Amino acid sequence: MITQPAIRDADADLISASLTEPEAFAELFDRYSGMLYRYVSRRLGAGPAAEDLVGETFLVAFSRRRSYDLTQPDARPWLFGIITKLVSRHHRREAARYRALRRAPVELDVESPADRVAAGVTAQAAGPDLAGALAALPAKDRDVLLLIAWGDLTYEEAARALGIPIGTVRSRLNRGRRKVRAALGDANPMLGEE
Repeated sequence: MITQPAIRDADADLISASLTEPEAFAELFDRYSGMLYRYVSRRLGAGPAAEDLVGETFLVAFSRRRSYDLTQPDARPWLFGIITKLVSRHHRREAARYRALRRAPVELDVESPADRVAAGVTAQAAGPDLAGALAALPAKDRDVLLLIAWGDLTYEEAARALGIPIGTVRSRLNRGRRKVRAALGDANPMLGEE
């Protein structure tokens, strides 16, 4: 878990200040863009798509800053919730593109959306077996598992990020871990992951 320095302004204070001084929002980008990029790079692979989604996350957050719950001092769960939804939207568009290609009269050698997800997951230390196991998970279970394992969010933060009860986070995480372990021969894929 990344510890937040006590001397800096709370994220909620920056968001509040940005309502009258929009440039104050830039501090959130400086704080969290690297963290979000690492998270989405592990899900989609490093490169332009990950960069675009991080940028889009901050555009969405900036446009929605008036609705931010200022009683929540830490904006990380909010930002991770936004980027997780954008990753899902990215996968849906990708799947639609593949469906359209399947209907095309010219036969192309195109990998399935599950293969693209597996190729995009860059869990380098665990290798392709982990990527395949993650790709086989239902999206809701995968989102919870990756927010906690790769996003370094707590259960409470993951619940806030996804807008679901903490009990749902726990059950999805448990189910996801069981399925990944089973797919990997009951090994713990998170050992050795940072």
